[in-house]
Amino acid sequence: FFAATIRNPNTRRAYARGVADFLHWCAARGVHALPQIQPLHVAAWIEALGPTVSVPTVKQRLAGIRHLFDWLVRAQVVAQNPAVSVRGPAYSVRRGKTPVLDPAEARQLIDAIDIATPIGLRDRALIGLMVYSFARVGAALAMRVDDVFVQNRRLWVRLHEKGGKRHEMPCHHNLDEYLHAYIDGCDLAGERKSPLFRTVARGTGRLSQTPLPQASAYQMVRRRAAAAGIATAIGNHSFRATGITAYLKNGGTLERAAAMANHASTRTTQLYDRRSDEV
Repeated sequence: FFAATIRNPNTRRAYARGVADFLHWCAARGVHALPQIQPLHVAAWIEALGPTVSVPTVKQRLAGIRHLFDWLVRAQVVAQNPAVSVRGPAYSVRRGKTPVLDPAEARQLIDAIDIATPIGLRDRALIGLMVYSFARVGAALAMRVDDVFVQNRRLWVRLHEKGGKRHEMPCHHNLDEYLHAYIDGCDLAGERKSPLFRTVARGTGRLSQTPLPQASAYQMVRRRAAAAGIATAIGNHSFRATGITAYLKNGGTLERAAAMANHASTRTTQLYDRRSDEV
């Protein structure tokens, strides 16, 4: 079920965590076989989760249980899906929870990076890419060197977003400078099929051939923010919201921001619009 039917590694990891938690919960209450699981067990587990995790997490875990038992019914392992009749908690949101930087803070963070080393060039290019192209960190880290290319005398980036969506867009002039400095400074131009953002080989200070993991990118962002004196508890996704908010503040339209962020609906883009946060 996890290996063959779920392509997204983040979804696979989240569903596996939720299913393991549910099955451990059932086993602790004397339910040791899949056919013994009833809707009451799923509903009771959902109620027990409520005080400990957020509502979106509860809904995500319930979705994982539903998908698993749908698969088990099709495989004739169980006769019915006990989660299909269980209702999750209601949830409605018009404003996202992602921490956002002020444009001046984003500039302060980027300017504080020492670009005298390959690590500094890499970190500035990665943060700049997420700010100026509104890229998700997963799409940014999946880029290869040939996903940065010239078209119509401009530098473009090619992002492979979730759901198999391929998204191309021209670079902001600052991002153009950051990517050129990184690729030229680290001699990556001749390695077209290699990962664009890489780890650093231990003890050498040089880039390796291993793609930079998402957890390492998060640690890098937190470390750079602390060094720049930024108190906001930002993460990788903060730059997406920061870029969209700054773009809209400077006269950009919501429709164009949605196209740049590769959102199917402007309602999703509105979750990243934090212009109303100003005091």
